[in-house]
Amino acid sequence: MTTNFTRRGVLKTGAIAGAGVALPTIFTSRANAYTNEPTGDTVTLGFNVPQTGPYADEGADELRAYELAVEHLNGTGADNGMLETFSSKSLTGQGILGKRVEYVTGDTQTKSDAARASARSMIEKDGAIMITGGSSSGVAVAVQALCQEAGVIFMAGLTHANDTTGKDKRANGFRHFFNSYMSGAALAPVLANAYGTDRNAYYLTADYNWGYTTEEAISSATEAMGWTTVNKVKTPLGAGDFSSYITPVLQSDADTLVLVHYGGDMVNSLTNAVQFGLREAQKNGKDFQIVVPLFSRLMARGAGENIKGIFGSTNWHWSLPDAGSQAFVRSFGTKYGFPPSQAAHTCYVQALLYADAVERAGSFEPCAVVAALEGFEFDGLGNGPTLYRAADHQCFKDVLVVKGKENPQSEFDLLEIVEITPVEQVTYPPDHPQFAGGELGACNNGA
Repeated sequence: MTTNFTRRGVLKTGAIAGAGVALPTIFTSRANAYTNEPTGDTVTLGFNVPQTGPYADEGADELRAYELAVEHLNGTGADNGMLETFSSKSLTGQGILGKRVEYVTGDTQTKSDAARASARSMIEKDGAIMITGGSSSGVAVAVQALCQEAGVIFMAGLTHANDTTGKDKRANGFRHFFNSYMSGAALAPVLANAYGTDRNAYYLTADYNWGYTTEEAISSATEAMGWTTVNKVKTPLGAGDFSSYITPVLQSDADTLVLVHYGGDMVNSLTNAVQFGLREAQKNGKDFQIVVPLFSRLMARGAGENIKGIFGSTNWHWSLPDAGSQAFVRSFGTKYGFPPSQAAHTCYVQALLYADAVERAGSFEPCAVVAALEGFEFDGLGNGPTLYRAADHQCFKDVLVVKGKENPQSEFDLLEIVEITPVEQVTYPPDHPQFAGGELGACNNGA
């Protein structure tokens, strides 16, 4: 299918605005202006995704979703996607406030420094008024802080660590994706019901903020159900081969392995665990079990047969029957030939939520957009009624517990929804200990 939107250009990896580059509005602004205030008939958004590195599969799907969102916002797609089901009716397919949407892209490489560099270039060189994307909480925290300083809105992509809307939250940043605490609250009761309350768990954890907060959330929630934590071992991002970490698991008293890994790392560590015979092992008179707290269809595809029967949680799944989810699945499937991932879904929705907030505010001014998003309640975008909580800019909605399908009917039919956990079960107070520290602060217009 031929796309009709305008691509402003693709950034080179690690590009940083330098000498001779036009300065953004933040440095040249007139009174009452704001960073990169649109003055012509177009507005530029910055899509910052992992195009290389261990989370590149998620990044590719995120970029597909953003391109589809641009088509729908500009009214140039084969259909209108979720614009038809979104409870807010402010978006008309005529751009944003009548301005045609254009975009630039960057490669985060799943590295904080590279992500900040590409985001800075999009703001300073390309005039992006909003930055969105990413598939790592380390990247999200870094780029969110940059956007706060620059006076632009950051609509986080796939970021699951509590920190993003916890100790590292910022007034200019917003997260639609669920978080580590929500995974623990949804997953622990299902695990206890399936495997009992007397289990010994061993954690292999990605060595960055997402790993830390997810490990804490799952261990706290399962210990409350009666489980014992045997050991917690940090593993480097992008390790490739996790064999050396599996042998100590076998030598321990653990009967459950919790893999706090994502993307290619999860595929590799799960493959190593299966190769070492953990799925056939017995310990403490029980069948050995493996748990993957954060799942995606893309990971399930990479893991193949190894994923069957393994429990995890996910933000969204293409099989959800609600009208919004199915509208998105049809649009994405028509354009690309396969169903979207949870990464694609959250990024598409974030693009629409930003555009809608601008329309409802009647302005691209960041503080006006913040005011429009804070406390915003909506429906029709999947996962049921959703609230963007004003206190921390976290979305609250239903959470899915899933497991790998034993008898998939296609290469995309890999996950089975075990339970749709109601939003009430995963809601927590803003001052919950797992989110301690940090202040939201004031919004920044950058001028």
